[in-house]
Amino acid sequence: MDYRKPSDRKSMHSRIVQDIGMQIVSGRFKPDDKLPAEALLCEEYAVSRPVLREATRVLVAKGLVYSRPRVGTVVKPRREWHILDPDVLHWMMQSSPQNEFFALLTSVRSIIEPAAAALAAQHATPDEVDAIGEAYQRMAAAQSVEEVLQPDLDFHSRIADATHNDLLAHLCNMLSLALREALKHSNQRPNLHELALPRHRAILTAIENRDALGAHHATLVQLDDARNALNVVLGQGLKL
Repeated sequence: MDYRKPSDRKSMHSRIVQDIGMQIVSGRFKPDDKLPAEALLCEEYAVSRPVLREATRVLVAKGLVYSRPRVGTVVKPRREWHILDPDVLHWMMQSSPQNEFFALLTSVRSIIEPAAAALAAQHATPDEVDAIGEAYQRMAAAQSVEEVLQPDLDFHSRIADATHNDLLAHLCNMLSLALREALKHSNQRPNLHELALPRHRAILTAIENRDALGAHHATLVQLDDARNALNVVLGQGLKL
């Protein structure tokens, strides 16, 4: 369920999940803090206890809180949060300074994506190589920043799929929301095509040539360029 765009039927339930979740992730409620008593929250949100308890169960499932009889609902340590949950990741993006969050994301990408490209160079089928190339061609043909976004995302997700490593592909997919936000910013850099396309082309060429080491290195170069692009757009250095 997408709690960022709740249905009418679930709107109040979703509002509670989003509101309390955001307060936890932003630090308004800190680890080991108890949430306000159930009666107070029911009054604040004007909802019944069953609605509040269902919202609490969602927060428990996301690893943000635990709930015990005669104890109440308590915020869990940050290390236990399900950070790759799409909603938790969304709240982190909303509550963190952009340069800090994107530095965190770029650091993780620099670990995962070069390995994914190397595996794709080794294991991609001819059809998968063609699919990566097709995404690149759409990037090259894009006439605007908006048009380049989806092909760029497809390029990276197809490389992940071509690893034939389900766990690695899943990790990449879980980061897709954050990657979309990062690309929306980095792609605002002037001379996008002249700077970004050759680096993506180098990754594609290495995969086509079954050059795992080359694909790994080309991806590191591309990610370094992505970090530089974010520096230009945000006007702040991303320290890894």
